[in-house]
Amino acid sequence: MKFKAAFKILRPVNCLMGGLTVIIGILNTRTGIPFLELILNLFLGVLTYILIAGSGMIINDIYDIEIDKINRPERPLPMREISVKEAKYYYIIILAIGILLAIIHSLLLNLGYVNIIVAAFFGFIGWLYAAYGKKSGIFGNIIVSISFSIGLLYGAILNGYNVPLYIYFFFLTAFFLLFAREVVKGCEDIEGDKREGGVKTLAIILGVHKALYISIIFDLLAIGFFILPIFTNIINFWAYLISMFFGLAVVIIAFILSVVSDLSKKSFGKISLFLKIGAFLGLLAFVFASI
Repeated sequence: MKFKAAFKILRPVNCLMGGLTVIIGILNTRTGIPFLELILNLFLGVLTYILIAGSGMIINDIYDIEIDKINRPERPLPMREISVKEAKYYYIIILAIGILLAIIHSLLLNLGYVNIIVAAFFGFIGWLYAAYGKKSGIFGNIIVSISFSIGLLYGAILNGYNVPLYIYFFFLTAFFLLFAREVVKGCEDIEGDKREGGVKTLAIILGVHKALYISIIFDLLAIGFFILPIFTNIINFWAYLISMFFGLAVVIIAFILSVVSDLSKKSFGKISLFLKIGAFLGLLAFVFASI
């Protein structure tokens, strides 16, 4: 197994974006937390998330190898840069290290094992999505959205169980935005999904037109919950308010593109890209909220 392929199959950009959610959860609940404990939470929390998220990427590619030969032929498994057997061993090792880190983290800082339960749940839904969720449509979309957003809650509970309201608003913003993007990706990948058979994305069940309407509804929900934190006791109101507009503008562009879409693969690709950029800018706004 080539190092480059082993790195690529983890989809590091996605994992790092997810790792940023853990940082956000920790920094926005850091009041009263000793500096050394804060650093350990950041290091171990982010690394745990990245490893478990990476294992989810691997198992997803294992189950999706036939679909990816059509939709994502550039990925390591379709290109035979990694064998399926190697990928399975890699998945087990990466997931095991992630769970082990969560256990070490709990023992070091006496976290009460809640972080281990959340980490194990995260690993479980990663497998669940790959094995059953992808083909189940809306259930799979929910799993993916939780998998990305859960880092916000995971980071917050590392500092204690009294999670402030704005963290839940952050979580719901990320959840709804990722849900909208997953629906759009289903529209974009409909050709390969139909060829695979048994895939029940909203695009296949309802058609791309109705599926796109559903994604638009979730865009609006994400926008609403993105605004709500300004009415709570976030650490830095003005930094959040100013930085929020950048992510908001990009998501609004994605919303407009959805409304005027010609339902082509290229159009869905643009919408998906803008939602991804909007999600990243939204995460940066959540970071500024903690400064």
